[in-house]
Amino acid sequence: MTLTISETMRPKPPPRGGKNGRGWFGALLLRLHFYAGVLVGPFILIAAVSGGLYALTPQLEQIVYADQLHVPKSETSLTLAEQIGAADAYTGEAAALFAVRPAPEPGDTTRIMYAEDGLGDGESRAVFVDPGTGEIRGDLIVYGTSGSTPLRTWISNLHRSLHLGDAGRLYSELAASWLGIVAVAGLALWIIRIRRARVKKDLIRPNRRHTGYRALFGWHTSIGIWMLLGALFLSATGITWSQYAGANVDALRGAFDWATPAVSTSLDGGAAAADEHTHHHAPESAPTGRANPATFDAMLAIAQRENVNTGEVEIKPPAEPGTAWTTREIKRSFPTEGDSLAIDGTTMQVVDRADFADFSLAAKLASWGVGIHMGVMFGPANQIVLFLLATGLAAMVVLGYRMWWKRRPVHSEGRLVGSPPRRMLHDAPWWGVGAVAVVAALIGLWLPLVGWTLLGFVILDTAIGLLASRRAGA
Repeated sequence: MTLTISETMRPKPPPRGGKNGRGWFGALLLRLHFYAGVLVGPFILIAAVSGGLYALTPQLEQIVYADQLHVPKSETSLTLAEQIGAADAYTGEAAALFAVRPAPEPGDTTRIMYAEDGLGDGESRAVFVDPGTGEIRGDLIVYGTSGSTPLRTWISNLHRSLHLGDAGRLYSELAASWLGIVAVAGLALWIIRIRRARVKKDLIRPNRRHTGYRALFGWHTSIGIWMLLGALFLSATGITWSQYAGANVDALRGAFDWATPAVSTSLDGGAAAADEHTHHHAPESAPTGRANPATFDAMLAIAQRENVNTGEVEIKPPAEPGTAWTTREIKRSFPTEGDSLAIDGTTMQVVDRADFADFSLAAKLASWGVGIHMGVMFGPANQIVLFLLATGLAAMVVLGYRMWWKRRPVHSEGRLVGSPPRRMLHDAPWWGVGAVAVVAALIGLWLPLVGWTLLGFVILDTAIGLLASRRAGA
């Protein structure tokens, strides 16, 4: 199985049998696999390297921001009101408090988050307070409702958009969209090869006796078959973050009522829905007035009595008059943590709640998928798997290009790389051509960037074919 570029082991040409001949579909997959690998491979490589780096950010954050995140354990503990008072005195009147994240464990800091002028979209100012002494341990600009530190934010934006904004997001959507298609095409080619192979185990693990092209192909195939499910998972979950295909996913979930429930902050009632990705990239809304610091302690006590009782909790005052306070679980390292409450700040009554146990299966799967893709679902184990997948994907791209180089005609001047696989669609029966066209159109509608790049592949392939015909005729 191959995932990025595979011309398989110096293949014997499939039989050419005219319009009713066999072998055209495998050759078509091979040519598609080749072009996708050559042209989209660099995007997949960048996404793999940056994604592997992102998987390591929790550990990197603990090293880089140790002073901000951790304090010596203390036998005494200040109230949230006292900690907020210390942070307010430090920041001054210009900053508007909009969220508090109590220290999750002894030895951790409390994070007091502010909105103020001059910050970018989605950014906030986080002041880290020692819950035992009230000492200010740090002051960082964080991003999104997840409160990503500057390091994690930089790596995240690299992976997501190459720091080029919305235009840069096209790269990651292209990589995520094509990764799944190339993986499926590679699996089909692997099945064709293993059915024909005399030594089938060479397609499951590399044969160390092979050298040159065959050794490269063995590693490419073996790594790919073991990574297939992981690659498909990364492709499917990555698409949900994308601009165009992601909008199609949102529309589908909305049509089937698969949206993730969220508490409504309206004191007049009304339903709400959340997006699993908002905690990662969404901007924050600052409250219109200053909240009473003492109320945060009351909100935490109510939440812990109800359903928000994990170690990592966020408390937010009303974003505008006539709305409720919210408390929610923000620790995503366990599959069932995601409960939230809306509380009337006047009556101290719960006005709405969202319990993860009551989510639909689709909403739970979406939440789990996003958490696993980000490497936060199962802690270090999740991160290790993601890092290995990213390393494997990067290796697949490099091996694929190396295979292309190895297939070049050594005695042909001016040829630096190998030729693409033979064009076979003209040998396909009429129904085969029609089926390919219909499938391509459906994929293009669901994954728009695939549709446009696939059209580009066809134009490029046609141009190469015409050029070759003219050279042959000359």
